[in-house]
Amino acid sequence: MLHGGPGSAHDALEGLAALAERGRRVVFYDQLGSGASDRPDDPSLWTVQTFIEQLQSVREGFELERLHLFGSSWGGMLALEYALTQPDGLASLVLNSTPTSAPRWAEETARLAEGLDEQEFRRRHICRLDPEPEVLQRACAKFGKQVYETMWGPNEFTVRGTLQDWDVIDRLGEIRVPTLITSGRHDECTPKLVEPLHEGIAGSEWVIFEESAHMPYLEEPERYLEIVGDFLERVEARR
Repeated sequence: MLHGGPGSAHDALEGLAALAERGRRVVFYDQLGSGASDRPDDPSLWTVQTFIEQLQSVREGFELERLHLFGSSWGGMLALEYALTQPDGLASLVLNSTPTSAPRWAEETARLAEGLDEQEFRRRHICRLDPEPEVLQRACAKFGKQVYETMWGPNEFTVRGTLQDWDVIDRLGEIRVPTLITSGRHDECTPKLVEPLHEGIAGSEWVIFEESAHMPYLEEPERYLEIVGDFLERVEARR
């Protein structure tokens, strides 16, 4: 399970632990620089390669010879980057609210943010639950500010960090594992941003959660678990 950010923590994803009830391990970890992980004061560390290497280290530590990889938002970007290395044993991808181009994201979220303050943008386009779930508050309290501001920028709709030119649209055809894409109807990751992902990965499935913004796993948890669980079982049945 790859959390978002960059710089967030795994806490908001904890409800997905229920996928273990179908007989598989669910592995969470906090990425370097955030959550309960080490927080080195070294902005030069905050590169995509650092997080690919950490993911590989976690995988080796748990001896995950075959795995399904889930990523939400930035975690989905990381999952794409990892999949593009063509690792052995990657069975599938589940990508929630995952952009394929930071410049396109910046343009689209700037449109959504027009006339809104940061809190109202969050309420409309990140999580529509009021009050926000405790797990999300907990993740926010562990936020890795240096990681986020170095790689992304000061907020969701101002992208001026090291990822500002990030774009993998032209490489999506290299991904050949079964892929489930999820997003919310009110998501900051709008259909305009998700369409290139769905079109670029051959055979991918895309499910839109009508009552959700950026976190359907929190906003519509029962349906989310059902959709993801059924997808994983279908992938495993083809093995």
